Amino acid sequence: MTRNQLILLAAGGSAALMLAALGFQYLGGLPPCKLCYWQRYPHVAAVVIGALALAIKSRIMPLLGAGAALATSGVGLYHSGVEQGWWKGPSTCTSGDITGLSTDALMDQIMNAPLVRCDEIPWDFLGLSMASWNAIAAFVLALIWLAAARRSA
Repeated sequence: MTRNQLILLAAGGSAALMLAALGFQYLGGLPPCKLCYWQRYPHVAAVVIGALALAIKSRIMPLLGAGAALATSGVGLYHSGVEQGWWKGPSTCTSGDITGLSTDALMDQIMNAPLVRCDEIPWDFLGLSMASWNAIAAFVLALIWLAAARRSA
């Protein structure tokens, strides 16, 4: 494959993942949590980088695309760990500990709880959550970006 074909594949992959996320959100009724949004931003950046990389024949552009894909893959891995209970997520996104809270503090925590929690898995396929699938797909996209960087402009 040529450099441009690889760039189109990688940026198109990020665009497809964004469309899938929006489909799950708006057609499937699965609103995103805070970490889901964090996974989307690098995909958008990768799409923009892809457009720029087609116009700017520099090796740095595909490397930036790989960085964006690795960033979303990393957030996806982090989110997967939060979902599995391997580590704690952001306090604004998970259930939190209620031990020792006064009634007023507990009520305040309930009233300020996020609508969508990051530590719950609303959908999975083959035992992997959307965050896990995103981490895997984004890692593959990073490899495609790196292959594009190795091709001459």
